[in-house]
Amino acid sequence: MSSLDGLVVTVSISLCFLVALIFKIFHKIWWTPIRVQKLMASQGIRGPPYRLIDGNAKEVSNMCKEAISRPLDLSHNILPVVLPHVHAWTKIYGKNYLQWHGTRAELVVTEAELCKEILSNKDGFYLKPKFRAYAKKIFGNGLPQLEGEKWAKSRKLANHAFHGQNLKNMIPDMIASAETMLRRWKSHEEGKEMEVYEEFRLFTSEVIARTAFGSSYVEGKNIFDMLMKLSLLKNDFKLKFPGFSKLFRTSDDIESDRLEKEIRDSIKGIVKKREDKAMNGEEESFGSDFLGLLLKAHHDTNDIQWISVDDLVDECKSFYFVGQETSNTLLSWTVLLLALHTDWQEKARKEVLQLFGKQTPNPDGLAKLKTMSMIFNESLRLYSPAVSVTRRVEKDVRLGKLIVPANVELIIPYLALHHEPESWGQDAQLFKPERFSEGVAKATNNNIATFLPFGMGPRICVGLNFATIEAKIALSMIRQRYSFTLSPGYVHMPLKHMTLRPQHGVQVMLHSL
Repeated sequence: MSSLDGLVVTVSISLCFLVALIFKIFHKIWWTPIRVQKLMASQGIRGPPYRLIDGNAKEVSNMCKEAISRPLDLSHNILPVVLPHVHAWTKIYGKNYLQWHGTRAELVVTEAELCKEILSNKDGFYLKPKFRAYAKKIFGNGLPQLEGEKWAKSRKLANHAFHGQNLKNMIPDMIASAETMLRRWKSHEEGKEMEVYEEFRLFTSEVIARTAFGSSYVEGKNIFDMLMKLSLLKNDFKLKFPGFSKLFRTSDDIESDRLEKEIRDSIKGIVKKREDKAMNGEEESFGSDFLGLLLKAHHDTNDIQWISVDDLVDECKSFYFVGQETSNTLLSWTVLLLALHTDWQEKARKEVLQLFGKQTPNPDGLAKLKTMSMIFNESLRLYSPAVSVTRRVEKDVRLGKLIVPANVELIIPYLALHHEPESWGQDAQLFKPERFSEGVAKATNNNIATFLPFGMGPRICVGLNFATIEAKIALSMIRQRYSFTLSPGYVHMPLKHMTLRPQHGVQVMLHSL
C-alpha cells in the first residue's frame, strides 16, 4: 500500500469518527430533546421551549437572580422568590410542565395525586438522581443516595438508630446541648439583638456531634465545621461540560478536594481510636451512639448486615448534613414566625409550663406538646427546609395517564404544594397553626401529598422523629426562660441553598422571663 493509500484510509477513518461524533452530538443536543418535547406535548404537557445546549438553565438562573435582587416585604408568600420559575411557569403551562436543564428534560409535578404516586412507589420506577460532583463530596454514598439492597441495609440501620429506645437515649444529649446554648444566652445583653440562625447552627451541630460521636463529640464538631465550609464553596446553577471541568479546576474545586479528604481521614481516625479501645478492653462495646451502631455493623460477621469503613464515613457525613440543616432551619423560621405572632408564642409557653414547669423536658411531656406540634407543622408548611425533591426514570413509565420517557427527571416542588390556595385556602400565605388542630390528615383533607416537609412513602425522612424532638426540646427550654420580638434590623430573604435558609439570618430581641 502506497503512502497515499495509507493517507486516504486514515482520512476516511477520521471522517467516519467525525461524522459519528457529530451525529452523537446532534442526537443528544437536538434530536432527543425535540422528540421528548413533542411526546410530552402530545399528552398535554407543555413548557418553556427547549433552547440549544443550555435548555432553560439561563432563564431559570436569571429569574432567580432577579427575584432576590428586589426588596421583599415581610410576607410568607415566598414561592415567587425561592422558586420564581415554578411560580411563573405553573401559571402559564399548568400544574405539570416540562423544563430543561441543558439537554436534560425535567418534568415538574405539582399535581398532588401524581406526587403521591411517585413518592409512594415501591417498585423502583422512580430513582434518586445521581449527585452532582459537589454534592457527592458532601454526602458521599450515604443513605440519601443509595438504591436497592444497599439502601435497604442502610435504611434498616438508620431506622434502628432513630426509633424507640435509641432515640430516647439521645434526649439527654439534646438537653445538654440546649443548656450549653442557653448558658451563652445568659451573658447576652438585655435588649440587644441576637442572631438566632447562627445560635441554632451551633446548637444543632452540637446535638449531632454528641449523638453521632458521643465522647468524641469535640472531634466531631471539628469535622462538621469542615463539612460546613465544604458546603459553602461556590456551587452555582451552571452547566458543566464533561472533560473540561477536570482540565480547568477552580480554587474552589481544589479546596473542596482537600476538605473532603481531611473530613474522611478525621472520621477514620475517630473510628480507629474507638476500635482500639474496644479491642483492648478499655471499653465494653463500640458505644451506643450513632458511630457505635455503625461500627457494630462494620464488625458484623453477617454479610447482610456488614458495612465498609467508607460506607460508615459517608453515613456520618449524611447524618450531619441532613440532621443539622433540617433542624437549624426549622427552629430559625419558627422563631421568626413566633416573633411576629406573639399570641402563639404565649400559647406555646403556657403549654410548656403546664407540662414541665421549670423542669427540663421529659419524653412523656414532649409527646403531649400539641400546640407546639401545630406551630411546627405550620412553620414546615410555610418554610419547608427541603424546597423540592427529584427522582429519575431509567425506562419509560406510566405516571397517572402520562407516559414518561426514559432519562426524564421528575421534580416535586414541595414549596409550591405547601402554598397552593386550592389545597390550603385563600389564606394559604398566612401563619395559622390552628389548621393542624385536628392533625395533619384533617388539615390536608386526607390528601397527605399536599404536605410533604419530610417527604412520604418508603423514602420518608428517617430523621423525622429526631428532628421533631430536638426542635421541641430547644423551643420548650427557650420559652421557659425567654420571650422574643423581631429586631428592626431583620431583612427578609429566604434563599434556597441545600435547604431553605434565611440569607441574612434571623435577628430577634430577647426578653428574660
